[in-house]
Amino acid sequence: MLQGTGSDVGKSLIVAGLCRLFARRGLKVRPFKPQNMSNNAAVTADGGEIGRAQALQARAAGIAPTVHMNPVLLKPQSDVGAQVVVRGRVIGNARADDYQRLKPTLLPAVLDSFARLADGADLILVEGAGSPAEVNLRAGDIANMGFAEAADVPVVLIGDIDRGGVIASLVGTVALLASAERHRLAGYLINKFRGDVRLFDGGIGIIGERTGLRCFGVVPWFAEAGRLPAEDAVVLQQRPPVAFPASGGVRIYVPRLPHIANFDDLDPLRAEAGVVVSFIDLAEALPGDADAVILPGSKATIADLDALVAAGWDVDLKALHRRGGTIVGLCGGYQMLGQAIADPHGMEGPPGQRHGLGMLDLTTVLGADKTLTEVTGTCALTGEAVHGYEMHVGVTDGPGRRRPFIRYASHTDGAVSADERVLGCYLHGLFVADGFRHAFLQRLGRAGAGIASFQREVDGVLDRLADHLERHADVDGLLAAASSARRSPSGSAQK
Repeated sequence: MLQGTGSDVGKSLIVAGLCRLFARRGLKVRPFKPQNMSNNAAVTADGGEIGRAQALQARAAGIAPTVHMNPVLLKPQSDVGAQVVVRGRVIGNARADDYQRLKPTLLPAVLDSFARLADGADLILVEGAGSPAEVNLRAGDIANMGFAEAADVPVVLIGDIDRGGVIASLVGTVALLASAERHRLAGYLINKFRGDVRLFDGGIGIIGERTGLRCFGVVPWFAEAGRLPAEDAVVLQQRPPVAFPASGGVRIYVPRLPHIANFDDLDPLRAEAGVVVSFIDLAEALPGDADAVILPGSKATIADLDALVAAGWDVDLKALHRRGGTIVGLCGGYQMLGQAIADPHGMEGPPGQRHGLGMLDLTTVLGADKTLTEVTGTCALTGEAVHGYEMHVGVTDGPGRRRPFIRYASHTDGAVSADERVLGCYLHGLFVADGFRHAFLQRLGRAGAGIASFQREVDGVLDRLADHLERHADVDGLLAAASSARRSPSGSAQK
């Protein structure tokens, strides 16, 4: 199990790289995260949803994702509450204090999912959440040491040297753990190092003296990490500014909604040369050079619509449309483009109704049933094949549906304005389809061909990440540490 000294230390990335590395060695590898908190989710073939990071890790391991890889998923809807998803299905909403009482009851399901993955696997790579040093949350823990003890697995800590204070974070984490938890530690990894690795030799010595732990390596900064799907919205504020495209390029802006969800939908566009995708705060005015705006998904659509309108973006969007620009709404963003959104049962916040942006002739009513399905269809505008998944509550209908955006074998999805410059649909993963993405960018004025296959680009980055870890981490030592876990929670022998 790989646990971090804090959030965003690179646990997800390292697990993905190790999944690819050990899979290339011929091992049957499975990723697992007992509890995740993210509004970036993916739909699985077994009809549930899991964290986006576990879906990427499954791809790295060369297997299809299942709900058992992330049995508990928390999807924040406010600063103090989240939707609780257990084995792919929503069981309700919980405030933070309510969840502290709920989480111990979820451990049996978590251990059962772990045992199911263990059946037939050579290696399970478990990702922790946050940090085990959050000892105020230790009671009933299922995300870090609580799970590690229940499943009897060894733990490796990951420290992020880029944020500073990595010696203190590692030593402090170990000091805060209970004696039995410290004995479970096999060692640690240093991640995101910049510069001459030899300069940290003294730091390794100090950490060893204070903790007695073995160092499994100092992993240098992996520059291509930003090309892989991210899970936490905090990365949207960390991404460095990018240069404006040359003549023939495209500028796309995405408002950073307070409850933004599934923003990895934009990754295929960000990967294209000559395309600048900028996430900007609602407090900023929409730049006048925009070719398009994409309204992303939201975990609290009415609340995010309120924030968008309060910031004046409704005026900016209509001005962009008058100038000939394009507006695309995905899932929650699609709902915002309609005439009205109603949430009579309080599915995403307090019950209520709002006027929408009025750019498509549609209304949405949020309901209790959640659509979770993989889909394949055709774009009605371009004729290009599209594929991905739907993941939403609510039904959207109205005269605007007479001009659908996507056609499936059994139904249609979305709407297109009469001038074909306001588009919306429920399809997540829309831009992964290479033919559609290229056609869409050409409609915006992009000159030249794009990358041939976004999926191959992702696989190439995963391969290079695996190579990176092979060079800089003691992966044989990690594998030997993992082999010390001999029995699963159900008592069946582990390989």
